Amino acid sequence: MENDFTELFDQWAHTYDDTVGGRDVEYRDIFHLYEEILAEVVTHSKGTVLEFGVGTGNLSNRLLKNGFSVVGIEPSKKMREQARRKNPDLLLYEGDFLQFPSLTQQVDTIASTYAFHHLTDEEKQKAFDLYHKTLSNEGQVVFADTMFETEESKQQMIHKAKAMGFHRLAFDLQSEFYTTLPALSQMAQSAGFTARFKPLNSYVWLMIAKKNDSPK
Repeated sequence: MENDFTELFDQWAHTYDDTVGGRDVEYRDIFHLYEEILAEVVTHSKGTVLEFGVGTGNLSNRLLKNGFSVVGIEPSKKMREQARRKNPDLLLYEGDFLQFPSLTQQVDTIASTYAFHHLTDEEKQKAFDLYHKTLSNEGQVVFADTMFETEESKQQMIHKAKAMGFHRLAFDLQSEFYTTLPALSQMAQSAGFTARFKPLNSYVWLMIAKKNDSPK
């Protein structure tokens, strides 16, 4: 990946669960209904799940408890340590959305929460292309992340954050690579997927991109 966020996540590892639990007021709306968001990803997953951006292992834990076989990918050493404390049996590797160990398992679902926005749009396209080759014939991508219906709606949320004095949030929305639903839909289609979206809170959408029957 073009941008390395490993150091940031190493620093965040010990307080990440507090943040997603709503203790950071600036990010409370982003993580609103966090447990329900994880449950949505689990509901739409199937078979063997390849999870990117495992973090402290919250989604992994839910997937494992629901009987899924899970392979986790996480670039941050400190995050991996936290995830292993929760899930000693989790098969977990160092890597990211674009670079990860070769797998012997057939992958039916590629899942992630709150992480795909770390990729530039060019990298997102490369990721979709890679996932089309990685997934089984009826495989799917199931991501929950901050996305926007339009560029205008993104700018409105940045303005709202600034007006509320949420300067860290505003900087985050401006500096990371949050994109729009039409852009993601086009990327998915170009790679051989059909994508649909569902709003989960005022920032987060669920994206389900199903691999088309015909080859790309």
